Amino acid sequence: MTQHAQQSVAAADLPERGQPLAGGTFVTRYWLNGEERALVLLDNELIGTWGKYGEDVAGAKSLSDGAANTRAMAEAGSEIAIKALELGAHIPSCLEGSLMMAAKADGVIQSLKEDWYWLSSQRSANIAFFMYFGGGGQYLNAKHHELRVRPVRSLLIR
Repeated sequence: MTQHAQQSVAAADLPERGQPLAGGTFVTRYWLNGEERALVLLDNELIGTWGKYGEDVAGAKSLSDGAANTRAMAEAGSEIAIKALELGAHIPSCLEGSLMMAAKADGVIQSLKEDWYWLSSQRSANIAFFMYFGGGGQYLNAKHHELRVRPVRSLLIR
């Protein structure tokens, strides 16, 4: 069952970066699709494959919109995407992963292991993006490999 998660936050109610918000840790403010948003990193960690090798998921090609990518992944049968959505969250996009890495480098968040994590942005039918949170690089990997996922929430700032 999908958890009902907070969808928005008043700008005046935003805590300092690194503080609790919406069941996770407030990472940063950013703009997505013309809206200002708050990125929240959950403590949950999932492990699994991105999806099926050789299957193009047309709706999962955004480098910025992790929520849209994750919904498309779930519709295609991705177990980690389904689990992230059940948490009322999504798998970070390339943009969201970069924002998380910047917050880690700035000391705002310490909970990311220096390990490899899937991002929701697909490159092709065979490969998708992943990120190494030890050094911050984004790379490509075959979708059938198992990696970690740290779900996030993106709240509309009103």
